[in-house]
Amino acid sequence: MSMLVIGSLAFDDIETDHGKVADAPGGSALYFALAASLYAPVGILGALGDDFPAEELAFLRDRGIDIDHLEITPGGKTFRWGGCYETDMNKRTTTKLEQNVFQYFSPRLDDDLARSQYVFLGNIDPDLQLDVLDQLEGPKFIGADTIECYIADKPNRIRDVLARIDIMFLNDDEARLITGQHSIISAARDILRLGPRYAVVKKGEHGSILAMEDGLFVVPAYPIHPVIDPTGAGDSFAGAAFGYLVKESDCSPSILKRAVVHGGIAASFTVEDFGLTRLKQITAGDIEERLEFFRAVTLF
Repeated sequence: MSMLVIGSLAFDDIETDHGKVADAPGGSALYFALAASLYAPVGILGALGDDFPAEELAFLRDRGIDIDHLEITPGGKTFRWGGCYETDMNKRTTTKLEQNVFQYFSPRLDDDLARSQYVFLGNIDPDLQLDVLDQLEGPKFIGADTIECYIADKPNRIRDVLARIDIMFLNDDEARLITGQHSIISAARDILRLGPRYAVVKKGEHGSILAMEDGLFVVPAYPIHPVIDPTGAGDSFAGAAFGYLVKESDCSPSILKRAVVHGGIAASFTVEDFGLTRLKQITAGDIEERLEFFRAVTLF
């Protein structure tokens, strides 16, 4: 398989100032895969209960996403998460967390998956991320994400992951927590010292920073108003960026810069509605149209 994502699939309950939804399909792997599939074929490795709707799985197949390696537990319940966002969409409170079948998830890679060239480790336990890394055979490019609870509970394991990957995607609070640096620029540079060639620090409505050995690349956010729901924006960002790399078959700094722009464009669609709604609707043509506008408003 060329591109593989390992992560969660879930039911989400989401509440923002613009309304609420319940039992919306979500999870880091789904957001990543839907965005990545706009560029190149992608496979998912994750765990589900048999309560996950068959029509949602059929939609993924129709989008060219390989779901043959999903672990579906008969009689099991899918991971459930709930979150309530403040008016400042950068702040949220977790209102529900039921791991269900996901607590027993132990990724096993067959020969085909082990030879995947582009691998993304979603925000799962760093012990699971390291287990996956041990099973890979000669990958070309590895990326990872994380969340604050793992940084707080397993900081040394997070550092072990960082030492073995090519690119880390994280938000500004996570970068500060890992490095102890308040300055985002200093934090991004310290992330590189821990191992990866690249680090992408996402700053929500303030854009993102790509840090690399020879400098920085700063990208503003695509202007969206109003933001309806930021859930999954970071995962779709990473998915589009990875998909672009696979499409170009190139991981050089110049291509990484373009990939980060594509990531921001995909995320701009994600936040326009609740859950996966917009990612399910858009096409590669929609991405290109928004890129043309983005070029116009950032050129000087």
